[in-house]
Amino acid sequence: MDAPRRDRRLALLLAAAMFVLVVDTSLMNVSIAAVVRDLGTTTSGVQSAIALEALVSAAFILIGGKVGDLIGRKRAYILGLLGYAVGALAMTLAQSLIVVIIFWALIGGIGASLLLPAMQSLIHGNFQGAAQRRVYALVGAAAAIAAAVGPVLGGFITTYLSWRVGFALEVVIIAGVLSGIGLVRNVEYTGPRTLDLVGSLLSVVGMGGIVLGILVWQEGGSYVLALIVLGAAALAGLAYWLVRRKRAGKPHLLDPGLFQSPLFRVGISQQLLQQIALGGLMIALPIYLQMVLEYSAMLAGLSLAPLSLSMFAVALVAGKRAGRKRPADIVGTGFLLVFIGVALLIPLVPRADFGWALLIPLAIAGSGLGMLVSQLNDYTLSPISEERVSEAAAVNSAGGSFGLSFGLAFAGAIMLATLALSFTSKADSSAILSPAEQTQVATALEENAEVMTNTHLEELLAGQPPATQAEILRINTEARPVSLQVALLIPLIAALLGLLNSIRMRRLPDPSPSSKDGIALG
Repeated sequence: MDAPRRDRRLALLLAAAMFVLVVDTSLMNVSIAAVVRDLGTTTSGVQSAIALEALVSAAFILIGGKVGDLIGRKRAYILGLLGYAVGALAMTLAQSLIVVIIFWALIGGIGASLLLPAMQSLIHGNFQGAAQRRVYALVGAAAAIAAAVGPVLGGFITTYLSWRVGFALEVVIIAGVLSGIGLVRNVEYTGPRTLDLVGSLLSVVGMGGIVLGILVWQEGGSYVLALIVLGAAALAGLAYWLVRRKRAGKPHLLDPGLFQSPLFRVGISQQLLQQIALGGLMIALPIYLQMVLEYSAMLAGLSLAPLSLSMFAVALVAGKRAGRKRPADIVGTGFLLVFIGVALLIPLVPRADFGWALLIPLAIAGSGLGMLVSQLNDYTLSPISEERVSEAAAVNSAGGSFGLSFGLAFAGAIMLATLALSFTSKADSSAILSPAEQTQVATALEENAEVMTNTHLEELLAGQPPATQAEILRINTEARPVSLQVALLIPLIAALLGLLNSIRMRRLPDPSPSSKDGIALG
């Protein structure tokens, strides 16, 4: 097989692997009701499994990069894919929640922690120059479109076939990706081969504590601050430990010298902000479409198509034309477009009565995200040598995973808090609701604030006086858009910070085309 054809096929296989990785969680999210019914379990049990998978992948991702160094990046890539395949196959055959927890959440989560850094390392080592930037753009676009259309695919498969069919299709795709493993050239690691156990433990507690805190916060649980403080303290301890170990000339989980590169530091920060913006959009928009406009999962996904398709198309075009403009200019333009798109969405939320009314703002925001996807991975990893690329890729993946989790959880928590405050305020000022009914509304929201369709609310209010029903429906109709508008402030602020950060990028020299040498960090 000639080199260009081999590169094209390998790029498509890498993109397919990333697509499966991202769409897996989307499929699980939209299938919760069906999984609960078929396995005879509870909604909270399935949600706990989803949270556990996110927690495991985030907590072990830095270790996953180091494991790839020790056993080989290609082997880590294979093991990561196999971990995902085991999880998907278990979901296809599962008859109890414990199978889901062990095989999908634990083994699948560990598979993700191996797969993400190994994939970025292999892209870095198998492609150079403009080809490398195009592959990063393609893989990033695959992740973005999977996040956007995953609910549609999952909703269609779950509604018309079975959620088990969706996971079986994941196994088929992974088998196809593995069939082309011979195209992958391993990227050798020549550094120390001793595992830093203390650093590994601190990274698990640090990443795990922060992500667990965010997940608990989203679910309204206790000890949120304690978990986040524990995670932050562990990460601070990890930074101190790594510097100390390097000065002593002893093996360390991660080379702190990575952060000596200004390009790497600013790239990581921009990656974080991009994912916060995407996470905020992907929690607010589906809720608006399904809970306010009362769209089905299929119609909601179709309404989000302008976001996903523009993101995909612009990422490919920008990747192919990489090198003609400064990366800092493309990234700055990307964040500007995201800011404009979200700024246009916020006033539309209370006024739009059909999904396609959001077409122009979604296309603008999607184009901006596509520009970011096409640039940031290559920009961040370009100054890193092959010896350190797995560590750098793990940090890059960790930043992206944390940003997406933070965007989803923070926007969701702010949305529910605003909803509860707005609903309670409007109920307290109502001339129709009695004091007892006002107290009942406040108590119900304190226990379980939820964005709810008017149709569902009507069912819950059956038996109440007509005037009370009409008043609560009016309050719900007015309170929901406000809460969604506040949630959209999260991606808006992230885009603004990214735009300001791009000014710093412009002051730095452009990264040189990636090569086998890179910047060696001792």
